Amino acid sequence: MSAVSRPHVLGPTVDDQTRCIHYRTPLDVVAIRFACCGEYYPCHLCHAETADHPARQWPVAERDERAVLCGVCAATLTITDYLEVAACPACGAAFNPGCKLHTELYFEVP
Repeated sequence: MSAVSRPHVLGPTVDDQTRCIHYRTPLDVVAIRFACCGEYYPCHLCHAETADHPARQWPVAERDERAVLCGVCAATLTITDYLEVAACPACGAAFNPGCKLHTELYFEVP
């Protein structure tokens, strides 16, 4: 995990911690860099509504990609790291456990 300057997050965000109009609870603090375009979006619905192309999942073979942004501290996590934790390893911000229900929308599931 590395803390870097905050990447730009596309879509209808509602605050600077990556919450969007679709998911805005205190735990909704991640953005995903989509495999199809390399851009960060708060959720699959934001991508569907604002990108000009269909989403593509990250292949299992690319789980070492830093594709998850913590909206609290701007740390970037590998896909593997994100899928194994319930909170940001850098700042401790809790992630929404309900996001696991959407895993297959972002990442290929073996």
